[in-house]
Amino acid sequence: MKRFSTGFRFGTRGTRGRRGPRGTRAPLALLVPALLAVAFLLMPLVGILARTSWSDLGTHLSSPGVTEALRLSLVVSFWALGLSLLLGVPLAWLLARVDFPGKALVRSLVLLPMVLPPTVGGVALLLGFGRRGLLGPWLEDTFGVTLPFHTSGAVVAATFVAMPFLVISLEGALGGLRPRYEETAASLGASPFRVFRTVTLPMVAPGLAAGAALTWARALGEFGATITFAGNLPGTTQTLPLQVYLLLQDSPEAATSVSLLLLAIAMAVLIALRGSWTGGAARAVRGANRTSAGTSAGTRSDADSDAYEENGGDTAEGSRVSGVSEVPGVSGSRTSSPPYGTWALHASVTGFTELTLDAAPGTTIAVVGENGAGKTTLLRALLGLTPRARAELRLGDQDVTGLAPHRRGVAWVPQDGALFPHLTALGNTAYGPRAQGVPRGEARRDAQEWLDRLGVGALAHRRPGQLSGGQAQRVALARALAARPRLLLLDEPLAALDQTTRARVRHTLRTHLDGFGGVCLIVTHDPVEAVSLADRVLVLAGGRALQDAPPAEVTRQPRSLWVARMLGRNAWPGEAGADGLKLAGGGRIVAAEQLASGTRALAIVSPESVSVHRDRPGGSPRNTWPGTVREITASGSRLRVLITSAGVPDLVAEITPEAAAELRLAEGVPVWSSVKATEVTLVAL
Repeated sequence: MKRFSTGFRFGTRGTRGRRGPRGTRAPLALLVPALLAVAFLLMPLVGILARTSWSDLGTHLSSPGVTEALRLSLVVSFWALGLSLLLGVPLAWLLARVDFPGKALVRSLVLLPMVLPPTVGGVALLLGFGRRGLLGPWLEDTFGVTLPFHTSGAVVAATFVAMPFLVISLEGALGGLRPRYEETAASLGASPFRVFRTVTLPMVAPGLAAGAALTWARALGEFGATITFAGNLPGTTQTLPLQVYLLLQDSPEAATSVSLLLLAIAMAVLIALRGSWTGGAARAVRGANRTSAGTSAGTRSDADSDAYEENGGDTAEGSRVSGVSEVPGVSGSRTSSPPYGTWALHASVTGFTELTLDAAPGTTIAVVGENGAGKTTLLRALLGLTPRARAELRLGDQDVTGLAPHRRGVAWVPQDGALFPHLTALGNTAYGPRAQGVPRGEARRDAQEWLDRLGVGALAHRRPGQLSGGQAQRVALARALAARPRLLLLDEPLAALDQTTRARVRHTLRTHLDGFGGVCLIVTHDPVEAVSLADRVLVLAGGRALQDAPPAEVTRQPRSLWVARMLGRNAWPGEAGADGLKLAGGGRIVAAEQLASGTRALAIVSPESVSVHRDRPGGSPRNTWPGTVREITASGSRLRVLITSAGVPDLVAEITPEAAAELRLAEGVPVWSSVKATEVTLVAL
């Protein structure tokens, strides 16, 4: 038998011999000024170290004036940090997540203190908050607060110059965090503030920590704005930088010692950040963004996961816990609670996607269509998360159109699962019940039972980065079902899995969808998923519904060229004629059935109906074309042969390996293909 291609190419392009950026040799013309720049920056620091009187260092730093200034600096800097966190965190979130008029101006105002001369900043603070400023008299008359020449004035000055560091760092981290985590949390029933507190902040913690550290260090070292706005009063506004300024006049050695202290604090902050300000925080956020996607490969392979399950883990099909109800949503700890409930679906979607959708309780609908067809827009409209489309949505007897996403009872499982990387599998699964007010202990018991049902109960205390792709998808499904949704939206839930794991998870999903009392929509590009999981298949194109029918009907008579090819059928668009279909390219296909002349239609031919010959066939076939084998791929126990032909567009024939060996098929071999007229199905468009 001739060697044939399997259609799969393994491996990646080699990188041997390629030199990365770190291996680049610096040109002399750049190296010399770069070294001079390093020397320029290093020389002042070396000067402080060289001129420090090390024998008197302890005496200088323990003097009453220095210790009082240090105490005041710590008080002022920590109060400035607290104010920056209180005001800067919401401002960073606003700049990162909300589009509003004047956003560029607000961002410029945030950056302004970083480029403004500190003394000018102090003058601006005087004119704004001083006794003769815009707000100063009102603050004094109403609250009895006088900022200038008071410790509170030093706090305000330090906050003014330091808060931009926090805002910029956190805004960058928030901008790098993909919204799907927050959207998923909202779909589980979490309010916006809870999402911000339990998902957003933990996931941007590296950026927040970097910004907070830099803010504190900048506030600790503030001089110009403080002395201009708050003055230089010992014990009241005289911080360490101001103490250095005074010591330079009377005791230069002591000024050098205090400068060394401030230098040591600044260096300690930078070392603690370990590059977070220059990209570490952004890398941390990107790592969090990749956590869910990364679990498709996992820290272990799915084969390793199977081995784990065989050695004491849960069974592949999902373990059963004694006493646990097998009806989704009814936990073993609530045996006396009422049934999970049933909810029909009625949705009228307008905007980019326009359709009306009705489904009885327990219905699973597969949503298919090519990229840009409106599938994701449909899901997001049902969630209430997109301005591109709006859904008038009724679940059961309740109209949820005007409700916020977290109040709709619509749970969403993104393609990669979007498991929260800072929570364990148990914490992820318990998130929905906790957001809906279920006590912690009860929520965790329910979550454990759901994980047990889906076969990942033994992995409850692992984080998403420690799960394989199949395990992560089952945890994501358990999390969605534990939230007790009325409508379940799955966006290509099995796309990232290998074939073996996909089959196992598909079986698990089918088992639990059978008992789900609401409606489930599954976006998929996999014909097996569409046929095996769904009661109906909704075909979208350009935001419109082309077909909404049972899988068998869609498989037999697809009304979309893309769907026909997704299902593995040969499909050619054209115009119905006297004995078949005139193809757009000029060819013709003869069909036994007839449509009205001029009707736009698809000619559908299954690959099994295409015969392959080395010589021109005789007998009854009405459709015969010469062609050339372009590719041979494996499809289970059979081979799919792609044949190019001048008479019709490319077509695929499915034959046995024995037939391929007998015909001596290989890429480039000339062949004849034939299809009987009775095997051609015409579908009007």
